Amino acid sequence: MNLLESISFNEDELVPAIAQDADSGRVLMMAWMNRKAIVQTMETGFAHYYSRSRKKQWQKGESSGHVQKVVDMFLDCDGDTLLLMIKQTGPACHTNRKSCFYRHLQDDQWITIEEPIS
Repeated sequence: MNLLESISFNEDELVPAIAQDADSGRVLMMAWMNRKAIVQTMETGFAHYYSRSRKKQWQKGESSGHVQKVVDMFLDCDGDTLLLMIKQTGPACHTNRKSCFYRHLQDDQWITIEEPIS
C-alpha cells in the first residue's frame, strides 16, 4: 500500500502531527501536515508542516533556525495521527520555550511550568 494512502486525512486533507523529542521523550508541539508536507519531510529529513492560518507550507525553523531533524516517524492505529521523533535545534515553541506544552492543570487552573525562555 502506498505510504500516503495509509494515512486517514481529515476533510481538509490534513493530519495532526505530534513532534516528540527523540532523546527526552517530551512532547514538543503539534502541527498539521498535508501530503506535500509529509513528502517534503521524508525527502529532506526535516519537519515540514502546513499552516492553516497562513494557508501555506512551512519548514519548522525556516525563519528562527529552530529546525527539527526527523529521526523516526510513526502512524497511529487509526491512521489519523503522525508522531515525529525529532532532534530539536533551539526551542520548539514560538514563545521560545522548549515545548508548546508548558501549562499544567493543577487545582482546576492552568499553571505555567517555570523553565528558561530562550
